[in-house]
Amino acid sequence: MFLLAWLVAVLACFALAFGAVGEGLFARLVSGAANLPGDAQKGANLLAAATPTGTSVLAIVDGVNPQVLPVKAAIGSAAKDLAAMPGVVSVATPYLPPGTAVDPRDFVAKDGRAVLVTVTLQKGLGKDREAAIEALVTKRLQALDGELAGSTVTVGSLGALVEEITGQVKVDLRTGELIALPVSLVVMVLVFGGFLAAGLPIVGSIASVAGALGSLLAFSYVIDLDASVVSVVTVLGLGLSIDYGLLLVSRYREELRRLHDLGEDQPSQETLTGALEHTLTTAGRTVAFSGITVAISLSGLLLFRSDILRAVGAAGVSVVVVALLTALTLVPALLAVSARRLLHPGLLFRVPGLRRLTRRYGDVAPADGVFSRLARRVQRHPAGVAVGVLALLLVLAVPVLRILMINTGADVLPAGNPQRELFLGLGERFPATATPPVEVVTDGPASALEALSATVAALDGVASVDPVLTRADGNARAAVLGVRLKTDQNSSRALAVVQAIRDLPGSKGTFVTGQTAHLVDYLDDIKSRAPPAIALVVLATFVLLFLMTGSVLIPVKALIMNVVSLGASLGVTVWVFQEGHLSGPLGFTSAGGIDTTIPPLVLAFGFGLAMDYEVFLLSRIKEMRDAGLDNDEAVVAGLQRSGRIITSAALVMVIVFAGFAAGQLLIIKQMGVALAVAVALDATLVRMLLVPATMTLLGDWNWWAPGPMRRLHARFGLSEAPAEPSRRAVRTPRTGRGRQPAPEAGPPSRHPAGPAP
Repeated sequence: MFLLAWLVAVLACFALAFGAVGEGLFARLVSGAANLPGDAQKGANLLAAATPTGTSVLAIVDGVNPQVLPVKAAIGSAAKDLAAMPGVVSVATPYLPPGTAVDPRDFVAKDGRAVLVTVTLQKGLGKDREAAIEALVTKRLQALDGELAGSTVTVGSLGALVEEITGQVKVDLRTGELIALPVSLVVMVLVFGGFLAAGLPIVGSIASVAGALGSLLAFSYVIDLDASVVSVVTVLGLGLSIDYGLLLVSRYREELRRLHDLGEDQPSQETLTGALEHTLTTAGRTVAFSGITVAISLSGLLLFRSDILRAVGAAGVSVVVVALLTALTLVPALLAVSARRLLHPGLLFRVPGLRRLTRRYGDVAPADGVFSRLARRVQRHPAGVAVGVLALLLVLAVPVLRILMINTGADVLPAGNPQRELFLGLGERFPATATPPVEVVTDGPASALEALSATVAALDGVASVDPVLTRADGNARAAVLGVRLKTDQNSSRALAVVQAIRDLPGSKGTFVTGQTAHLVDYLDDIKSRAPPAIALVVLATFVLLFLMTGSVLIPVKALIMNVVSLGASLGVTVWVFQEGHLSGPLGFTSAGGIDTTIPPLVLAFGFGLAMDYEVFLLSRIKEMRDAGLDNDEAVVAGLQRSGRIITSAALVMVIVFAGFAAGQLLIIKQMGVALAVAVALDATLVRMLLVPATMTLLGDWNWWAPGPMRRLHARFGLSEAPAEPSRRAVRTPRTGRGRQPAPEAGPPSRHPAGPAP
């Protein structure tokens, strides 16, 4: 009955999200700059309220000679038809009569081989009526393609651009799932040696994706959700759910294998239930810790004022809750139903080659293996390994020093997309008709801006200023001064222009808005609010790891290593996407920078995932430590026990992110590559090399805490009884130091600062 309820919930979430019932999630998405309260947003709101017209439909008629009579006649006829349509306010072409408000020359391309037609609609038409009129306008404009031989007509609008982006999100989401789920299943079949055990995390991940989409749909009624949020958050839910399912299934099989080793070939139902309870007590606790740390990492985004960051933070936390819910309820229920079948070898064990492969790299780790041998090699030269890994990570992080954060727009779409080509071509070939990147707005008299005009035009980086225009809609009035720049709107020089205008003595009572101004406000918000957001995440993570380990140094060390690892992943992202390396193999055109949302999201998501694997590893090391091993052997045993799960989970996560990086939307591709690199670096260089190296160097100092904090941990710490491993799992250490528990008073006397044992 419980599983049936889950099935109904999953189907309902998918039906609601994809619009089978009512308005779907993808119809409610928005796209645009990462706006936030501030000077730029106030100016944009003022300008929007005073604008008496609605959206515009644009058409570039390419490959024609604007001066020949057939072109003039065809476009003139189309303009007449369009002007007669209900809901159309005006039509602008190069062939307007003298005395009109626009300059007809602005509607001829700089190369003289294209014509621009702009159709402006009424304001306040309503979503459905506006869409219907826009469709009629688009159809008439596209008809020019057949009327003018050799021409190419590209039609678009802001609404069509948003629809194209949200539609691409939907396609990329399905593409990513089609790549990630089957390949992940293959990996887990090899890990578990059978389809049943491998399929349980996949079932949990599908349920998690459904829950994620359902929660995002609910959020869309409370806050505006950017199109990129859906893919980013869904990827997180998918990856986490597979990771948690993999950990739980692996630990349960370990318990079943222990029962088998103890001679219980046909254990009773009570014994199986006890094994599941022990799995939830150990691996379930680890999953809960991991989910809390990821949620804390994402909650830091709620402190920013940017709509998109707050949306990702809120939606991300809810998706983590969904992943935890599936991991701690659905997956255990599936384990309980499948318990006896999990006792016996899967079908793949009948294939000798696959059987040997699974035994060597599978989920149930032997007492000695690849990871224990790796740990001992690291322990022989811990300082050299630590220095080498840190040096490599710092080298990878160097490109971060050259990062340029930009507001992306139509360029997030793949090259060749009609909407991308239209809007990029508009700025390049019809610059006078494109919206200026910087606009100075006031609700006062236009004379105030006219007085500023000459001063603004003289600023370094300003190419020209437009004549002051006055807009009025009812009681709302605004004057606007358009400012055109000599450099790219995202460059540091452009940002300096915005700040210079705001600092002018006569700018009081004005608002500087536009794409560049929005970017300035966004970056200022990041700089001002990042410290408290980071402090919140660091403090909460420190407290959680302290409650888990009873150590002060382990949380500090984990935080430092995560910072270096995330810096390296961001460095690789800058090298690839901003500088254009690997653009051919990855199939993208560089936008010249990194989208403004990528760095904070990569840091939040990457930090959460890094702590995810940190918790996986530390939980087993602490378990071995509590079972009586000294520090070095606990590290060896813990890495051997968790290494296969961490590498398998990381491989699955990299596959998930790579699947979404194979999509076409640039911002999702950037996020997918950045997080795939972050997970790969963390699961290999950090967890397999840097952690054992640093823990070996610190020795028993790893577990040190001041007396008051030790007493605090004894009272409030989250500890568990030592696991009941088989004798194969906890062997006598080669050094002979094995089973003596670590002293509680502090590290041994070989550390000058530590008390004697």
